[in-house]
Amino acid sequence: MNNEMQYAEKIRKEYAAKTAEENKLETLHKLDAAARRPAEIFAYTFGAVGALVLGLGMCLAMEIIGSLMPLGIVIGVVGIAMVAANYPIYSAIMRSRRKKYAQRILALSDELLQNDR
Repeated sequence: MNNEMQYAEKIRKEYAAKTAEENKLETLHKLDAAARRPAEIFAYTFGAVGALVLGLGMCLAMEIIGSLMPLGIVIGVVGIAMVAANYPIYSAIMRSRRKKYAQRILALSDELLQNDR
């Protein structure tokens, strides 16, 4: 009986009209995600590619794949540069995205904070 009541309440919440504050909170969450997502996608992708390039360079330098040590060193250094540059590039993207969304996020969060008082 208790499970049925919980299920009924869950279904009821899905169909009930949401309050303006809940919609504002969802909007704030979506804006925050929209500001962060491109930088995070870039950081994960670029970091993974940089790590793979570094690994390829290590394999070539240690002559696991072939006997191309000088090429392996060059590729490894490129991989190290990519991995090292990942965080500064991520930070720059986050700064620009925060600047782009700051006004809307601050206005919406101020509205929500004013309603709580």
